[in-house]
Order: sequence, then C-alpha cells, then structure tokens
Amino acid sequence: MKAELRHAFRQLRRQHVAGLQQVLEQSLGGWLQPWTRSAAGRHLGLFWPQGSEPDLRSSLQQLSSPLALPVVEAGELRYRHWLAGERLAPDECGIPAPLPSMQLLSAEQLALLLVPALAIDRGGVRLGSGGGWYDRLRREPAWRAVPALVVLPAACVSERLPADPWDVPFDGWLDELGLHWLTPPRF
Repeated sequence: MKAELRHAFRQLRRQHVAGLQQVLEQSLGGWLQPWTRSAAGRHLGLFWPQGSEPDLRSSLQQLSSPLALPVVEAGELRYRHWLAGERLAPDECGIPAPLPSMQLLSAEQLALLLVPALAIDRGGVRLGSGGGWYDRLRREPAWRAVPALVVLPAACVSERLPADPWDVPFDGWLDELGLHWLTPPRF
C-alpha cells in the first residue's frame, strides 16, 4: 500500500512543488525567524533536494542560523555543519553531503530539522521515500527532542496515512500556506 501511495504522492508533489518553491523563496526566512533569534548558535538542519523535493538553497540568504545537512555514513543518518557554497561529496546513499572534515553535530546543536516528504497526515505521520533514515534517527530520544517539520506542498497533506510501528510522527509541516504545528512550539 505504501508503494502505491509513494507513487501517487510523488506525482502530486511534482505537480505542486513550483508553487511551494516560489513561496519558500519569499517567506522562509520570516517563518523561521523565531528560531534564528532563539537558536543561540544552534544549527538549522536542512536537506539537499532530490527529484521533485523543494529546494531550500535559494532561501539561505534569509537565514542567519548556522546550517547543517544530513549525511548517511556507517549506516546511520547524522548531521554535519555546512556552509553554503562549500564542496560536497556523495554520502552512502549518493546524496550530496558535507565532507567528513566538517563537524559532526549532536542533537543538542540543532534548533530545528526541515525534512523532505512525499506526504504527511494531520497526526504527523510522514511518508518518505522508504529508506527509514529519519525515523531511525528520531527514535533516539535526543534527536526526538529536536523540533522537526516536513517540507512539502499543501496538496500532499493527507487526513491519514498508514503508519508502521517504527514511524516517528513529526511536529508539523511547512507548506506554501505557512507553518503548521501539531503542538505549538515554545521559544
């Protein structure tokens, strides 16, 4: 069932990502301003876009927080410090990631995670590409404590998605209509 949903939501995301992209370029910095003010040197965890995922890179000049990108190494997803424009190399999944010389970050060094998704439901269950990397990372209590939002077009928000026992619900989502928190954050 998840395979069929992935196919359907991947097509839906492809159809609607341009509208999301335009809004992110204009509004991402304003939406994330509470974190950039209260982050106290903590990193904003981004993602390197693949396929029809929204591209946050054009919005980076709006952000004043230090940045981090995920990297899969030794079979685990972790985050490394990243400076926009710095050289990247493929990680174990073939996705561009910071070089091993960049600082590996602990959960306490991140203020917020922005994660790609094919879909999310109103309970925070995310439908990703199927690797389970973010669920395994967020099963760790320290990483579960880092607020995490998925980034996707509003058309990809579903009432309910099938959940497996290992799925870790997200704290909300970011779409072209704004930020949607399941539980309002404290700054």
